Amino acid sequence: MTAEVRTRVRIPLRLDGGIAVDAEAVTFRGLDDGGEHLAFVLGTPGDVPLVRPHSECLTGDVFGSARCDCGPQLAEAIERISATGGYLLYLRQEGRGIGLYNKLDAYALQDQGLDTYAANAALGLPEDARDYTVAAQMLEALGVSEVDLLSNNPDKAAQLRKAGIVVRDQVPTGVFATESNVRYLRAKAEQTGHTLPGLAS
Repeated sequence: MTAEVRTRVRIPLRLDGGIAVDAEAVTFRGLDDGGEHLAFVLGTPGDVPLVRPHSECLTGDVFGSARCDCGPQLAEAIERISATGGYLLYLRQEGRGIGLYNKLDAYALQDQGLDTYAANAALGLPEDARDYTVAAQMLEALGVSEVDLLSNNPDKAAQLRKAGIVVRDQVPTGVFATESNVRYLRAKAEQTGHTLPGLAS
């Protein structure tokens, strides 16, 4: 299925920390999963734009939860992409694709000692259910075939390549470790190969 641009609208973004940028929000029709995913055009994208597929995290992105690093990663991505020109793809796949309530159930199991992946498994859920097919569709609808990928997650690069997007370079994000999320980040580094210097054992 081929996706196409549905709507473009200007939105001034004002984030905590003083980040203030003007963006163009883009909606789509024809995405494989039927979800309401958004692309934000930031700065002036070049031939090979900087792109971050960012999975929705209500607790981190909106409420500033310190249990993950999603909020700081989102703010960093907006600032860095605005400076170089590119796209933030905001993907509606909460909790690594398992949904908000399941994510909070997994948090409760993490409080009993399980890591983030073991908690998902204990609930009978995939460790990571995210599918970046729609991210590739969004890029194609925007006329983008080659990107520099802003991510520490090797699975994002692999899935985009499999979907036909050329990933010229994988650009690491910052490491936003806190006392509250260091176990979570270490599990990502050790179990799924995230590039997080100093956290893998």
